Amino acid sequence: MSRFTLKPVGWRPRIDPVQAETATAAQLAALEACPPAQRRSTYFLTLAHDPGSLGERGALFNIVMYAEGGLDRADRELATAVVSMVNGCVYCTSVHAKRFVELSGDEPAMQRILDEGWAAEPDARRHAIAAFTEALTRDPGAVAARHLAPLRAAGLDDLEILDLIHAIAMFANANRLMLTLGDPILPKELRG
Repeated sequence: MSRFTLKPVGWRPRIDPVQAETATAAQLAALEACPPAQRRSTYFLTLAHDPGSLGERGALFNIVMYAEGGLDRADRELATAVVSMVNGCVYCTSVHAKRFVELSGDEPAMQRILDEGWAAEPDARRHAIAAFTEALTRDPGAVAARHLAPLRAAGLDDLEILDLIHAIAMFANANRLMLTLGDPILPKELRG
C-alpha cells in the first residue's frame, strides 16, 4: 500500500506555533497575506514566527499557484503533488493531490499516480509534466535543454514551462520546511 493518499493528513509542529490571540501586528499581517484557507493552519502559524519570510512566501505562493494564464492550475497541482512525492512529504502530497482532483475532476488519474507512480500516467501531457518534475526535483543540476523537449512535444509553451519550473522550485522549499518543522499525522489505515 502506498503511503501517499488523497485522504486528509494532519501535521504536528516541532516548535510551538504562534497563537493568533497573542500574535504581533507583523505576524497577523503576514498571515493575512496568505491564502484565506491557510491563515489559521498550524503550519502557517508556525511559519509566523518569522513574519517577513511568511509574508514573502505567501505572496510567492499566490503568484506561482494562482496566476492567470500560463500553466493550467490542475497541471501546477499535479507538479506540486509529484515534487512532494519525490521529496517524501506525505502532507503536501495529500493536499495537492486533492486539489488536482478538485480542479481536473480526474480522481482515478491521481490515485493511479499515488499508487503506481507517475510513469503509469497514460496522458502524454501529464506524463511529460511529471517526468520533468521528478528530474528537476531529484537532480536540478542535471536538467538540461533536452529535458524541455518532451514538454514542448506535449504542447507546453515557454510560459507554461516557466510556470512549471516555478511551481517545482517553490515546492522544493515548501517540502523542506514542512518536513523539517514537523511530522505528518497519517490517517489510521496508513499508520504502521
